[in-house]
Amino acid sequence: MSVELSILDLAQVGPGETVRDSFVASVDMAQRAERWGFRRIWYAEHHNMSSIASAAPAVLIAHVAAHTESIRLGAGGVMLPNHSPLAIAEQFGTLAELYPGRIDLGLGRAPGGDQQTFAALRRTMASADRFPSDVLELQGYLRGQSRVEGVAATPGAGTDVPLYILGSSLFGAQLAAALGLPYAFASHFAPQALEEAVAVYRREFQPSEQLESPYVIAGVCAIADDDEAVAQEQLRKAKRHRVNALFGRGRKFTDEEADMILDMPQGRQIDSMMTYAGVGTPTQVIDYLDWFAGHAQADELIVASIAPDRDIWRNTLGHIAPARSLSTATD
Repeated sequence: MSVELSILDLAQVGPGETVRDSFVASVDMAQRAERWGFRRIWYAEHHNMSSIASAAPAVLIAHVAAHTESIRLGAGGVMLPNHSPLAIAEQFGTLAELYPGRIDLGLGRAPGGDQQTFAALRRTMASADRFPSDVLELQGYLRGQSRVEGVAATPGAGTDVPLYILGSSLFGAQLAAALGLPYAFASHFAPQALEEAVAVYRREFQPSEQLESPYVIAGVCAIADDDEAVAQEQLRKAKRHRVNALFGRGRKFTDEEADMILDMPQGRQIDSMMTYAGVGTPTQVIDYLDWFAGHAQADELIVASIAPDRDIWRNTLGHIAPARSLSTATD
């Protein structure tokens, strides 16, 4: 595979697990990924979701960085309208000083939760509208070229933590192109605009101090197991999990109820979210990732293992690792 391979760790809290169990699994995965040759691991900011433990990406990154040596770690991403640019510059500036050359900062403008969470975060619609100017303000702090007179980020100034624009629409593609920043498309859950957004980004890209030419990271889901039927059953379970997350509203559907919803028009939304998913044997999944990299015109794939079973979740990434050997990658 000629493209770079990275990991999106959703910090899932599986059935019967605690949040601490999730963090232990994330550290273990990062240590394995470092040996396996993955380029980076990102953690995404989600709020008010009992099955995802990455509400505070900077804190989780610090914990994982303290237990690894070389792999790049970052936010994929921080939802910048939930925060002040200065606070994020200080957080990621601290990380960059502690772990130089290892920290990434992906930025999105979604709430990272539902409308009630939106309100609890004290966020307003104007927060999202300020996203482009907030990115520039944040970049200024990190470069030591503050755009706010009399205000500097300490830590932060001069760390020049690399920024990435996350998106699932043309807005993010156009902003990344205009600012000359790498663009990460969320095709692992919002695939509809992938081809058009990447085309716009590459066509409109303007070189910058950070980046001379366009750089596209595309998200993709994966489940790999030596038994294809096991992988397909894990996909079905992952879809049931999505049914509960999207439609449960505080209750848990039985498997039979979830399957009924998946077979209804509402279930098409979940199928659509998982449009780009490599599922099957390790060879089948690797072949799929090869195809997807070309389809997405990607320089790098960031892979989200979506298997609910913790062992299959871990082994999926071992099977597709850049330095993989099918006999040893699942150690």
